[in-house]
Amino acid sequence: MPHTVLLAEDDRAIRNALERALTLEGYQVMAVADGVEALAQAHRNRPDVLLLDVMMPGIDGLQVCRVLRAEGDRTPVLMLTALVETADRIAGLDAGADDYVVKPFDVEEVFARLRALLRRTSPVGAAGAPAAEAPRPLPERFVEAAGVRMDPQARRAWRGARELELTRTEFELLELLVRNAGIVLDHSTIYDRIWGYDFGPGSKNLAVYVGYLRRKLDEPDAPQLIHTVRGVGYVLRED
Repeated sequence: MPHTVLLAEDDRAIRNALERALTLEGYQVMAVADGVEALAQAHRNRPDVLLLDVMMPGIDGLQVCRVLRAEGDRTPVLMLTALVETADRIAGLDAGADDYVVKPFDVEEVFARLRALLRRTSPVGAAGAPAAEAPRPLPERFVEAAGVRMDPQARRAWRGARELELTRTEFELLELLVRNAGIVLDHSTIYDRIWGYDFGPGSKNLAVYVGYLRRKLDEPDAPQLIHTVRGVGYVLRED
């Protein structure tokens, strides 16, 4: 079976070129343009290795790596970065990345580093040959954060023991916030993920739906969960 690579790169030309090269090299590629979609794909279809651009709008590659490591996901991560200072490289490794390639890069170096990461994480039999791959665990059915539990398959959600009655858009918005708990999502990222396009800076559409969600989530004497970061967007956290 070909190895699966999750590629997250916001530069379309680089993303398309890498996707083609990796496919020709025999990899199965899932290519996305931002960190939010990278996390969603990693949760839905666990890849064998991640190839993450450090500098992406909304959620960058470092934040994607931190979230996955905090969830206990040990999938190897290769960072693509234009940052060459030692401190920047250390930041990537501290976030949980396994290796990095500095832009501009030779695609053959990317291939070599991916092969090294995959060898490092593949079980080896007694004679040195790769062992039969263990069955991959099924993705967790529930996603949870800040006291909110969601079942995306059944489209049900709870705060504590109380089930929430949510519309389709409210459910998708809450799921996005829960999956990225603790990370500030900007308005354009949320619009793109939920509605597929940005309504523009004058739109109140997002604020209206956040208001709906708050009324359904909030409880007397309990902390507010959805917080506004003025001029940026929204974050779900339990203060």
